[in-house]
Amino acid sequence: MRLEKSRQENLANETTVENFFLMGLTQNPKLQTVLFFLFLLFYLATLFGNLLIMVTVNADSSLQSPMYFLLSNLSFIDLCYPSATTPKMLVDLISRNNSISFSGCISQIFYFHLFACAEIFLLTVMAFDRYIAICNPLRYTAIMNRSVCNLLVLACWVGGAVHSSVQTYLVMALPFCGPNEVDHFVCDLLPLLSLACSDTYITGLLMVSNSGLIALVCFLLLLVSYTSILLTVRKRSAEGKQKALSTCAAHLTVVTIFFGPCIFIYTRPSTTLPMDKIISVFYAVITPMLNPLIYTLRNAEMKTAMKKLINWKIAIEKM
Repeated sequence: MRLEKSRQENLANETTVENFFLMGLTQNPKLQTVLFFLFLLFYLATLFGNLLIMVTVNADSSLQSPMYFLLSNLSFIDLCYPSATTPKMLVDLISRNNSISFSGCISQIFYFHLFACAEIFLLTVMAFDRYIAICNPLRYTAIMNRSVCNLLVLACWVGGAVHSSVQTYLVMALPFCGPNEVDHFVCDLLPLLSLACSDTYITGLLMVSNSGLIALVCFLLLLVSYTSILLTVRKRSAEGKQKALSTCAAHLTVVTIFFGPCIFIYTRPSTTLPMDKIISVFYAVITPMLNPLIYTLRNAEMKTAMKKLINWKIAIEKM
């Protein structure tokens, strides 16, 4: 017991790194300027699009079904998720000062994985919602009532918090005493493992099995759910089939863009590849921006409700 305590104290004393330096996507100043304006545009579009969905769902009484309640919560996560990393990335691109404190790095890891994992669970819940609505429509309102929806959303956040806390603890337990250049545009698990001053094989396996297993299992559940939906809608009328397929196509598009990069990065052994940074852009920056477009452009009810909201605001301004 004393040996273990002494070992932990020695490891804690080895953690002498007070700041990390994020190397970013590129070291080319001209390309950094281009990326700054591009990602700023993406971030503003993300904020506007997701806020618009949240306001529309809460303002329109016709959008009070479980599907739109879950969509509103997804938009909230997509507001928080990029906000954990994008502002810092934008500052780094324009100021060329890529320093981040040790505590700031740990906080970024916690919130980044909290929102990412909550979104993974929520997308799985949304697939379950569509499965019940299409495959068992007579019991849909009884199963997916507001109390159940609230509990499912709460479970998504609790699951995300547990996952994020485990990952953060594993990082904080590592000693950092040498190089402090993180080959990424955010503080993330795998790039930090290569900077630790100890054997990280077991820690890497725990991190990958945690993140990778969650992403892979949820993705497989999603595939099972949508396969069941597709088999069910084959027996429906042409109009019902088209509506169901349109909704599922929107969800599958989001799932593919989000889960694909996550599975690629977090189900591998604890190694990093040069392409990891580019792939991370898809689930960290692009997916939260595309969600509002995908869910609104393919949803007639959302487009109608947004038009009503805009017309209502215009009428108020004219008064």
